[in-house]
Amino acid sequence: MPSAPRAFWGEVWGTFLLVLLTVGSAANAVLQPRLFPGAYGYDALALGSGLAVLVGVLVSRPLSGAHLNPAVTLALAALRLFPWSRVPLYLLAQFLGGFLGALGAYLAYGEGLWAQGMPNVFSTGPGFLRTPSEATYGWAGPAVAEFLGTMALMGVILAAREERLLPLWLALTVAAVGYGLGGPGGFALNPARDLSPRLLAALLGAEGALSAYALVPALLPVAGALGAAFLYRLTTPAPPPRE
Repeated sequence: MPSAPRAFWGEVWGTFLLVLLTVGSAANAVLQPRLFPGAYGYDALALGSGLAVLVGVLVSRPLSGAHLNPAVTLALAALRLFPWSRVPLYLLAQFLGGFLGALGAYLAYGEGLWAQGMPNVFSTGPGFLRTPSEATYGWAGPAVAEFLGTMALMGVILAAREERLLPLWLALTVAAVGYGLGGPGGFALNPARDLSPRLLAALLGAEGALSAYALVPALLPVAGALGAAFLYRLTTPAPPPRE
């Protein structure tokens, strides 16, 4: 078990990079800064999000175990694979890292964002339905997508958590979830990836940042991770609790 300061800064650093590159991928897709028009799109967002996870996990895994996600931390604690006494430390580090990562992306893209009226590239939201009225999804579809997507992510973590190539498997899983389930709501899969950038977006006046929809990416990833933990425990003997 790493020391508390080492683990804290490992989670801050890893979550910072994850959110920095994820929000940056969204800004790239929206602003299309170099090869306009049409150079960046959903492929860049899905692959960029997966690669952001790869970078964050690689740098923080030796320091903290690379949770980088409150849903993951809570699920591991529920399985007694992580001590409950460390949970507040990890959650604080993850939300702090998420805010700083979003701030870093804003500092890089702020000029373009202000030029376009500060679009909300920071947090997720219901996707558009291509109808004559340009309606959006309700909450049900995005909630199901967040639950199942995080369940898939947590399942990979539990199945391969000791493997050397786990960072690569997680990157591919996040990209796959983005392609397969990202349409309805945007595949946050991580409360720190959505809530901390959403706070910054609200401070900047980005449209929709304070929407009640924030409950979906805040709660459904936790439910999905706990669902994966429940399925894992059905087939795996419980370990002794970790202090």
